[in-house]
Amino acid sequence: MGAGHSHDHHQHVVSHGRAFALGIGLNVVFVLVEVTYGFASNSIALVADAGHNLSDVLGLLIAWGGAAMASSAPSPRFSFGLKKASILSALANALLLLVAVGAIGAEAVRRLFHPAATQGMTVVVVAAIGIVVNGLTAWLFARGRHGDLNIRGAFQHMAADALVSVAVVVAGLAIMATALEWIDPAMSLVVGLVILWGTWGLLRESVGMSLMGVPEGIELDAVEAELRKLDGVDAIHDLHVWPLSTTETALIAHIVTDQADYPDALLERARVLVHQRFRITHCTIQVERQHSAHHSDC
Repeated sequence: MGAGHSHDHHQHVVSHGRAFALGIGLNVVFVLVEVTYGFASNSIALVADAGHNLSDVLGLLIAWGGAAMASSAPSPRFSFGLKKASILSALANALLLLVAVGAIGAEAVRRLFHPAATQGMTVVVVAAIGIVVNGLTAWLFARGRHGDLNIRGAFQHMAADALVSVAVVVAGLAIMATALEWIDPAMSLVVGLVILWGTWGLLRESVGMSLMGVPEGIELDAVEAELRKLDGVDAIHDLHVWPLSTTETALIAHIVTDQADYPDALLERARVLVHQRFRITHCTIQVERQHSAHHSDC
């Protein structure tokens, strides 16, 4: 079971590495296009979107680095390897997005009080290209987003960017139809709110993982209840579940049983249970004859 998991993890790292490389390349080119035409057309919405896309390029680089570090082998100093690097990169991505939202909001508010003429057609064309670029990049991460917070963060950023580009297209068309200059900065504020909304879940979950909280989708009471159902288990104590990385979860527990002299079968059933039911990949269980009143977590 361990070898198969390692092999699958290696395949995922290689597959995601290609997705990161292609996604970063596409977005770097698009950022240059947006910045060039944003200043040429005097569109703060376009420049704001370019700034957000640039933050996503940095975010993709951070996520890629985190994924690569998380696949490193254990060492005497880091006995689990650098698996938590993927959690830290997800947290860094969330913080980076918050900074981008602040910059976009500040500039949009300034332009509301000091509006300037915008070339609507240029905004529409460039933003339409953004829909294609961001949509394609999001698609690259669509398959892996359910089991990895790091990949989900990359997917959410790109999917949000595609929606943001749609909003910028709408703003450009509205400017062409009405010549109202406030539409551009107003749409920038909407862009910022969309990014903030999408970032909150990523920030909350990555902070929880950084603090070794029980991963989302796992209830500690449910884990204990399932282990108690195993034949021969009298009690469970010192149960802890925490994330090793954005894809791997660990568990330690003490099982009180009258089968303490022959625990192998019980331990195997427990390991299979938590792996199949809760996707817990690292399981350490201590078997005891009775619950000691004095125990420690060491």
